[in-house]
This record gives sequence, C-alpha cells and structure tokens, in this order.
Amino acid sequence: MRIDSAGWTHVGRRSHNEDAWMARADLGLFVVADGLGGYEGGEVASRCVVDTFSGFCERVAKDPEATWPHHPRRGHCREEDLLLNCSVLAQRAVLSRRVGQLREMGSTVVALALGARGAAVAHVGDSRLYRLREGRLEVLTRDHSLLEEMREAGVETPGRGESPYGHVITRALGTQNAEPTVRRLEVRAGDVYLLCSDGLYEPLGPERLAARLGQGSAAGVAEALVHEAYAAGGRDNITAIVVGVGAK
Repeated sequence: MRIDSAGWTHVGRRSHNEDAWMARADLGLFVVADGLGGYEGGEVASRCVVDTFSGFCERVAKDPEATWPHHPRRGHCREEDLLLNCSVLAQRAVLSRRVGQLREMGSTVVALALGARGAAVAHVGDSRLYRLREGRLEVLTRDHSLLEEMREAGVETPGRGESPYGHVITRALGTQNAEPTVRRLEVRAGDVYLLCSDGLYEPLGPERLAARLGQGSAAGVAEALVHEAYAAGGRDNITAIVVGVGAK
C-alpha cells in the first residue's frame, strides 16, 4: 500500500509540551503519546513511550529472529502482537524511570501499525484513532476514562467538556492499570486515519475533524488541524498524525 503520513504538534496554551509523536511510514508505525498533565515528567514519559515503540519495531524489522517479550497470541495478526509487545515494553520503560521527581509520571498512547498483510491499533488512556472512510468519520478507540465507564454502566452523563469527570482516565502507561486495548483493523485504499491527543479532538469535535480530513496532503491537513484546534480555544497540548492510505 502507498502511505502519505505526517504529524504536527503545538504547545497550546500550556507552558511546555508533554505530547510526543512519531510517524514512520517505513516501519508502518504511527504513535501519539500524551504525558499526564499535572505530574512531573509528563514529557519524559511520553517521549519514553514513543522511543520504546520505535526502538522495538526497528529491532524486529532488522532482525526477524529478535526475541519478543510475549509470544504471539492465538488469533492475533502480527501487527496486533507487535503493538501488544511495544505496549508491554513501554510500560516497563516508564516504570523503570519513575524515581525521584519523576515518581508519578505516566502517559497515554495510541498507536497504529500497518503491515503488508494486516493492521492493528492499540491504545491506553484517552488519546484516539479516527478513520475517515467514504466521507464517514468513525472513532476506532474507546477512551479508558471514568466517563466511559459510567456510560457503559448506564449512567447518563453530559459531554466530555461539560462533565467534571471528563478528563479522569482509568488507564495509563506507568500506572498499575496499563493494559492496552488492541484490535485488528481492515484497511482499504482511500482510508484516512487520524491519531491525536485530547487537545485536538476536544475543541474541534467530529464534524470539524471530518470536514478537514482528506482535504489535501497529510502534512497540510495535520498542520491545519492543529492550528484550527488552537484557534478554537484549545488550552492543552495539541498533536495530530494524519495517515492516508492509497493503492500501490
């Protein structure tokens, strides 16, 4: 498949940027990590996560016989197992650095892996993956958040921006509850994927995301989305990766 991908980030109205991202079309790997706000070392945790995903995928690409921390799971495609192993290694890496001033640090992550015969998404926390297909936008991840747990239990809740629980996440790398949700994806030529932190999707909403995605090159769309989220009043760090899939 032919891939057009690019990412963009902005500090927003924060004092520093705790988001990290990576778009590696050569590896078929795309990652956004959002360091936990309000904790020392959020930017350290998010960069550690991205570097761990990148490092492991580079290693197995160069050495097909490289050891994986977890054996393949029955029914999983290679990309599902790859992202699961990356998540396990990232959890270990963040935990190993949680000392001193960094003892409370953590990070969300959302990652997309595109392979020759399969594709998968993994996420921990509330960073998201969207897909635009034939004009229809769909979110492919479900936030690990208190708000989503309340909804699943049948509790009527206001929107994320209006709820006092809107930003309370229930899973993050570096914490005791860091289990990723991993799922296989069916990819089609013409799909456009968006990986992003909450600083992007919260001020824009699905209609504005759908209107912008697919309107030009990945680089132009990623930059435009980030600037639009800032102009819409976004206060958090803002990060987007856009991945367009074409036929060979």
